[in-house]
Amino acid sequence: MCPDCEDFARTVLLLGQLALYADTTGADLDFVDAVSPSLAASLPEVPTGEES
Repeated sequence: MCPDCEDFARTVLLLGQLALYADTTGADLDFVDAVSPSLAASLPEVPTGEES
Protein backbone atom coordinates (compact mmCIF):
# COMPACT_ATOMS: atom_id res chain seq x y z
CA MET A 1 0.00 0.00 0.00
CA CYS A 2 1.36 3.44 -0.87
CA PRO A 3 2.27 5.69 2.11
CA ASP A 4 -0.48 8.21 1.28
CA CYS A 5 -3.03 5.41 0.97
CA GLU A 6 -2.02 4.05 4.37
CA ASP A 7 -2.32 7.48 6.03
CA PHE A 8 -5.71 8.06 4.43
CA ALA A 9 -7.02 4.63 5.45
CA ARG A 10 -5.76 5.03 9.03
CA THR A 11 -7.35 8.48 9.41
CA VAL A 12 -10.69 7.30 8.00
CA LEU A 13 -10.59 4.34 10.39
CA LEU A 14 -9.96 6.65 13.35
CA LEU A 15 -12.82 8.92 12.32
CA GLY A 16 -15.12 5.89 12.08
CA GLN A 17 -14.05 4.61 15.47
CA LEU A 18 -14.59 8.06 16.98
CA ALA A 19 -18.10 8.18 15.50
CA LEU A 20 -18.89 4.76 16.96
CA TYR A 21 -17.53 5.84 20.33
CA ALA A 22 -19.67 8.98 20.25
CA ASP A 23 -22.76 6.77 19.98
CA THR A 24 -21.90 4.65 23.01
CA THR A 25 -23.56 5.16 26.38
CA GLY A 26 -21.41 7.32 28.62
CA ALA A 27 -19.17 8.58 25.84
CA ASP A 28 -17.20 11.71 26.64
CA LEU A 29 -18.77 14.02 24.07
CA ASP A 30 -16.45 16.87 25.06
CA PHE A 31 -13.57 14.65 23.95
CA VAL A 32 -15.35 13.82 20.70
CA ASP A 33 -16.05 17.50 20.05
CA ALA A 34 -12.42 18.39 20.76
CA VAL A 35 -10.81 15.65 18.67
CA SER A 36 -13.17 15.39 15.69
CA PRO A 37 -12.28 18.67 13.93
CA SER A 38 -8.53 18.12 14.30
CA LEU A 39 -8.75 14.57 13.06
CA ALA A 40 -10.90 15.58 10.11
CA ALA A 41 -8.52 18.45 9.27
CA SER A 42 -5.59 16.02 9.25
CA LEU A 43 -7.31 13.85 6.65
CA PRO A 44 -4.97 13.80 3.66
CA GLU A 45 -6.28 14.17 0.12
CA VAL A 46 -7.76 11.04 -1.36
CA PRO A 47 -4.80 9.10 -2.77
CA THR A 48 -4.85 7.94 -6.36
CA GLY A 49 -2.96 4.77 -5.54
CA GLU A 50 -0.11 5.83 -7.80
CA GLU A 51 3.28 6.43 -6.28
CA SER A 52 5.31 9.33 -7.60
